[in-house]
Amino acid sequence: MIHVAFLLLIVFTDGSSSKKVCSYQDVVDYLNLTTDNGAYKLTRPVLDYNHLTVVKLDILLYAILAVIEKTQTFIPFVWATVMWNNERIKWDPTQFCGITHISVPTEMLWKPDLFIYEMIQKDDSPLNPYMLVSYEGEVSSEQDIRVVSTCRMDVHKFPFDTQRCNITIGSAVHTVNEMRLSPFSNSSRATQFTREVIKSQGEWEFLQLCVTSNNFTYGNRQWEQLIYTFTMKRRPLLHVINFLLPILFFLTLDIASFFIADHRGEKLGFKVTVLLAISVLLLILNDILPSMSNKTPLIATYCIVIFALMLLSLLETILVTYLMEKDSASSEKLRLRDELEDKQEKVKINNCNTVEKRRTCCSCICKASDGEKQHELLPVAEEVNNSIQSRESRVLLLILEELKELQKTLNLQLSCRHEVGKFGHWATRINRAFFIFYITTVSLFLCLIFIEWNS
Repeated sequence: MIHVAFLLLIVFTDGSSSKKVCSYQDVVDYLNLTTDNGAYKLTRPVLDYNHLTVVKLDILLYAILAVIEKTQTFIPFVWATVMWNNERIKWDPTQFCGITHISVPTEMLWKPDLFIYEMIQKDDSPLNPYMLVSYEGEVSSEQDIRVVSTCRMDVHKFPFDTQRCNITIGSAVHTVNEMRLSPFSNSSRATQFTREVIKSQGEWEFLQLCVTSNNFTYGNRQWEQLIYTFTMKRRPLLHVINFLLPILFFLTLDIASFFIADHRGEKLGFKVTVLLAISVLLLILNDILPSMSNKTPLIATYCIVIFALMLLSLLETILVTYLMEKDSASSEKLRLRDELEDKQEKVKINNCNTVEKRRTCCSCICKASDGEKQHELLPVAEEVNNSIQSRESRVLLLILEELKELQKTLNLQLSCRHEVGKFGHWATRINRAFFIFYITTVSLFLCLIFIEWNS
C-alpha cells in the first residue's frame, strides 16, 4: 500500500512539473529583438524591396487648446495611432502559451518617418516609450501630440466665423513606390469618435473632422499625404458682450445726445467722450485681428462706420454750436445797442426839459414887464416874441430829426433781429435734417451688417 501511494505521488509530481511556463522575454529572445540588432530598425521592414509598406493612420482630436488669429496659429491636442506591418516579425502563439502581443521599446524597431507639414514648433511633451507588436508582425504606436501648427484663417465674419484648419501628414523620404498611407477611420467615423473623446473646446465648437488623401509631386518623385481637416465654429457670445454691444450702446448714447440743448457746452463734451471710448475699443480690436487678411473683417467695417458716423455727428454739433453762438453774439450786440440808445434818449429828454424851462421863464418875464411898462417895452416884446417863434421852429425841426433817427434805429433793429433769427433758424433746420439722416443711415447699416454676418 505504501508503494502504491509513492508511485502515485511520483506521477502527480512529474505532471505538475511538466506544465510549460512562458514569458514575453521568451518571445523577444525568439525574435532576437535587441537594441544592437540593426535588422529590425535600420531599413524598411520588408523581405523584398518591391513590397509596399502600408501605414495606417488614425488621428482623433482630444482638445482645442488655442486658436490665435493674430499669428494664424492652431494648437490642437490630438491622439495619433500609427500601424504598419513588419515582415521580419512572426511567431506561433501556441509555442508561447498563447501570447499574441508584446510591447517593446520604440528604439528597437523601425518607424515610419512621418511628420506634420504645418507644424511650426517641436512638441516637447514626453512620448510613449513603447510600441505594441502582434504575432503576425503588425506594429502599432500610439502618441498624444500637442501640435502647434499654422492655419490660414478667414476672419471676414469675425466673431461669427467658422474656421477650417488642416494637419497634413506625410513621409519625408519614402515615396508612393515604397510606402502608402491609408486612413484607419473614414471622415464620419473619425468625427463621431472625436465628439465622444473630446474634452476641451473653449471658445470653439467642434463640427467635423474630414480625412482626404493627396499626392505631392516634386521633381520625378511623388509622395502621398493624408490631410485631416478640422472644422470648428466660434462661440461669439463673449465677443458680443465685450465688444459689439458696448459699441452699440455708445451709438445709442450718441443718438440720445441729440436731445441735449445745443447752446449748452455739455453736448459737445459728451460726444467727444463717447468718441474716445470707441477709440479704445478699436485699439482692443487691433490686438485681436491679424494684420493681413484677404477681406476686410466685417467687425472692422462695423467699428469704422460707426466711428465715422459719430465723428460726423460731432462735426455737426460743432457747426450748430457755432451758429448758436453767432446768434447769441448778435443778440448781445443788439442788447448793448438798445441800452446805448436808451441812454441817448434820456440825455435828449433832459435837454428838451431845460429848453422848456427857459421858455417858461422868458414868458413870465414878458408878462410882468407888459403890466408895468407896456408902453416902454413894446419894441422889446416884439423882439422877444420873434425869438420865441424862432425857437419853436427849431424845436419842431429837432423833433422831426429825432423821429427820423428813431425810424432808422427801428429799421436797423428789425434787420438785426431778422439776422439773429436767421442763424437760429438755420441751426434748427440743420439739426433736424442731420438727425433724420443719422437715424436712417444707422438703421440701414446695422441691418446690412447683421445680414452679412448671418449669410
